[in-house]
Formats: sequence, C-alpha cells, structure tokens
Amino acid sequence: MLRLLQIVSILIGLSFVTLIVAFMITLSGGLHLINLVFTIPICLFVWIVCSMFKWTNTKKRRGLLFGVMGIALLIAAIKPIQHYYKMSIPTVDAEIDVTVYQPFVPGNEIVKNKASLQLTESLPRLDGATAMYPLYAAFVEATYPKGEYPPYNSRVQVSRTPEAYQNLIAGDVDLIFVAAPSTSQEWQAEKEGLTFDMTPIGREAFVFFVHRKNKIDNLTLEQVKKIYAGEITNWREVGGEDEAIRAFQRPADSGSQTTLEKLMGNTPIMEAPTEDVASGMGGIIREVSQYRNYKNALGFTFRYYSTEMVGNKKIKLLSIDGVAPTKENIQNGTYPLVSEFYAITAGTENQNVQKLIDWILSEEGQAVVEKVGYVPVENH
Repeated sequence: MLRLLQIVSILIGLSFVTLIVAFMITLSGGLHLINLVFTIPICLFVWIVCSMFKWTNTKKRRGLLFGVMGIALLIAAIKPIQHYYKMSIPTVDAEIDVTVYQPFVPGNEIVKNKASLQLTESLPRLDGATAMYPLYAAFVEATYPKGEYPPYNSRVQVSRTPEAYQNLIAGDVDLIFVAAPSTSQEWQAEKEGLTFDMTPIGREAFVFFVHRKNKIDNLTLEQVKKIYAGEITNWREVGGEDEAIRAFQRPADSGSQTTLEKLMGNTPIMEAPTEDVASGMGGIIREVSQYRNYKNALGFTFRYYSTEMVGNKKIKLLSIDGVAPTKENIQNGTYPLVSEFYAITAGTENQNVQKLIDWILSEEGQAVVEKVGYVPVENH
C-alpha cells in the first residue's frame, strides 16, 4: 500500500511539473518541443517504477528498458531537430535596420540632395513600405525642416505595405509610398467612401531568386507562372537538379504578393506554404512561411530591396526570358517584369501634399529617385 501511494505521489508530482513546463513552452511558441516535454517525464516515471519493483536488477532488462526509452526519446526529438534545422537555414527577406535611414540623423545612409521646395508648416504625414523608406526619407531630408522624425512614431513613419494602406484609409497619414494596391485594399477604401489617387514616381523590377548554388540562372515567364500555379513542381522540369521546388510566397496584401497576383492574371496561385507561429498572445496561428534559403527554394521580391537593402550574397537573381534584372535593362524596357511604384493619397486636405508630389516628379525629385537606386518614372 505504501509503495502504491509513493507511485501515485510521484505520478502526480511529475504530471504537475510537466503540465507547467508544457504551458510555459506553448506560451513561448515552442510547440515543436511538446512531444519531448511529455516523453521525458514518462520515461523517468517508468524507470522509477521499474526500479522500485527491482525489475531493472539484471543487465538484460536494463538494456531492454534503455533501448525502449531511447527509441521513444528519439521519436519525440524528430520534430525539434527538424525545427532547429529549419531555423538554421538563413532567411533572405530578413528585417533591416530602418533607423540608419532616419532623416537628419548624423551619419545616416540617406542620399543627400538640395531641393528648391522647402516645406515649413503643415508637413504631410508620410508612411510606406520598408523598401520605399530610404527613398521618401531622402525626400524628407531634402524638403522638410530639420527635426526628429523617428521611423515608428512621427510624421515620417515606416510600415509594411498592408499597414501603410490601413493607415491611409484610416486617415492617420496623408501620403504613402508603396506598390499598387491589391483588390482587397481597393475594396477597403471604397467601403470607407475613398478613392486612391495614385501618382507613379518611379519604376522597379519584380525579381525571382534562388540559392546561389542552384544551377538555374534563367526562367521563362511561362515557367514562373506554371511553378506558382503548381503545374511545375521539380527543378528537373526546367533544366535543374532532380529536387522538388520550394516556391515561397508572401503574406496577402503585401506589395510583392499583390505583384505576383497581377503577374499570374486569371491563373490561380497554388496555396502558399504555411507554418505555425506564436501569436504573441500565447496562442499559435498559421501564417505564410517566411522565405528560407534552401538549395531548392524559389522566392520573389523587388530588385532594390534584395540588392541594396538586404544585400544577401547567398542568393542570386534569375534572368526572366533571358534578360537579367539590371538597372540598365529596367531603363531600356527589356526586362519583362517592371512595375511602377506610387505616391498615393486618399482625399487629404493638406495642400502641401500636392506640392511635395509635384516636386518628386520634377527633375530634382527624379534625380533623387535615381540616386537612391530606383529607376525614374520619366524614363518610362
């Protein structure tokens, strides 16, 4: 009877500790460790019970028990091993330090330029995509009065494309610098009785990239469409190695995902790879997987972001239809995937907004566009 009480006490104690550890790990987003968290105390409990009944007194029985527990732990460790291997694969669209582009900060990396337009009051509230921030920060340093404009809490802030559109629709900003809106973003504006006023201010190449060791250097536009439609699934089908293609996508309403959707036209895009991500509220949600640079991966972005801001030397940009996405080929119109980016308003009453847009389209403003690394719209 005493031994039974001991076993029950040990079981309750181990269960209590295990549940607390499992709860804490779940809150921190470590769902991949759950199997291991439960397997370890189970093995420990079995070992204690077997020892109490002297079942492990012989070498043969100990070997058998260790073997079974080892197999159980190995199986439970498969998911964590897979997770940590995946996490060891570098990402390409990693976060960048936008603070180095903050206007009027000594030593910043903003392109310097003098402007004939000098705004002194009623400064337009600006927002935009991360890849656009070095550009409109340069506009600000050329035309705004010297001051503090932190990127996340000022009249010159930076957000991802979806958030920038949301802020514009909500009236929290006057002007955003982004790629063209998605159908969903246009619908959201219409629902609020707004219309986007879109002014092209530059041009940019939409690029596809692979691991630098991938032997593929070129894809045709038709091959790209078939890959993202799920019709081509192996690199062998386009002249590469016999490996499945990991075709990553971006979250809905992001600038690059919207560009892919427009590229595909009426061809449905296959379901995006997803992964479990900690929501920050203790739960787990499924989100579009972030691009990881597997040797068989394929991703997409805009040229400037990949070459100027991220500068990842572990990827290479692909030619499309035999034309490389160079600045020269964007300018001369030979690269087939070139899109305009915009200064967009939605009914602002700030008169300085139009003054700023007019200056951006002027020779001075377009010179800034070119110096930053984009292609001026005047060459279109």
